Amino acid sequence: MTQCPIESVRDVRAHLAEVVERADRDDQPTIITRHGKPVAAVVSIEMLNRYREWEEREINRIIDERMADRQAGVPLEDVLRETLARGE
Repeated sequence: MTQCPIESVRDVRAHLAEVVERADRDDQPTIITRHGKPVAAVVSIEMLNRYREWEEREINRIIDERMADRQAGVPLEDVLRETLARGE
C-alpha cells in the first residue's frame, strides 16, 4: 500500500478541492494534522463504506464467537464495548 499524503489543516484549507478529488478519483486518503499530530483524514465515500462494512462484519464475528461459547456468559454490551474500544 502506498504512503498517504500527510498535510496540515492550513495546507489542506488552501487546496481542499484537490484533496477531495484525490480521495474520490484515486481512492487515496489524506491524513490531516494539527500541530504535527494526526487528527483527521479525507477519504472517499467508497473507502468509508468499506470500513463500515468491515466493522459490522467484525462485530458480528465477535458476537458469533461469544455466542458459541455459552459458558463465557459475556453480556452483549461488553462485547460491543470491547469491539469499539479496539479502535481498529
